[in-house]
Amino acid sequence: MRAGWQRSAQYRAATFAGAFTNTVFGFLRAAVLIATIDVAGHIGGYDRADALTYTWLTQGFIMVIAIWRWNDLALRIQTGDITTDLSRPIDLQRAWLAEDIGRAAYQGVFRGLPPFIVGALFFTLRLPHHPITWLAFAVSVALAVVVSFGMRFIVNLGAFWLLDWRGTSALAGLLVTVLSGFAVPLNFYPHWARTTTELLPWGSMVQLPINIFLEQQPRATSVVGLLLLQAGWAVALLAIGRRLLAAGTKKLVVQGG
Repeated sequence: MRAGWQRSAQYRAATFAGAFTNTVFGFLRAAVLIATIDVAGHIGGYDRADALTYTWLTQGFIMVIAIWRWNDLALRIQTGDITTDLSRPIDLQRAWLAEDIGRAAYQGVFRGLPPFIVGALFFTLRLPHHPITWLAFAVSVALAVVVSFGMRFIVNLGAFWLLDWRGTSALAGLLVTVLSGFAVPLNFYPHWARTTTELLPWGSMVQLPINIFLEQQPRATSVVGLLLLQAGWAVALLAIGRRLLAAGTKKLVVQGG
């Protein structure tokens, strides 16, 4: 985890540029949603404050949850550097997960918070009314990071069997953009589509933490249910990734010294 934090901290200019870019796009996305809400009224239970809060939370999530491409492991498999990782006396999956958690923690502080704070200065956002909500939201974001890692780990392992993993990586990026609630809140979808997508693993990456933050669940048991759903997907994806890693290492052949 410390290595993941330190690795991200080496690129301070990129962190600043990324936070600035996320903030600029936050204003653009906020303008679109404000126009939509003003014309259509409440959509999926979202009013103006909910829509703005959603916008700035998702802009902060971009690098924390790492909803788009993460190809570090696939590149190491493609180049053969994965053999070095497998020869170390550490568990490969747990090592990558720990580093990803450290990365997410750094990105949360330096790329997640700044856009949200700027958004709160310029717009009226809806903050949680109950202190316990903040704790539940923190747990939900941590689980979202693990779910995201589990999905990205599986996609990267495809490099064991594919000559070019970029196709599956691009498809995975498209799915997470549409099905996680990042591009459009899942609340805006028809009821059957919203219910289905919230139960899928992608919904656990973005929409469910936002639902908890906005306190749209009427009972505490509902919040616990969302957290259990996220935890279930985290365990399931990590288990699938472990099985695929075992299968990939059995297939792996290294030629030369």
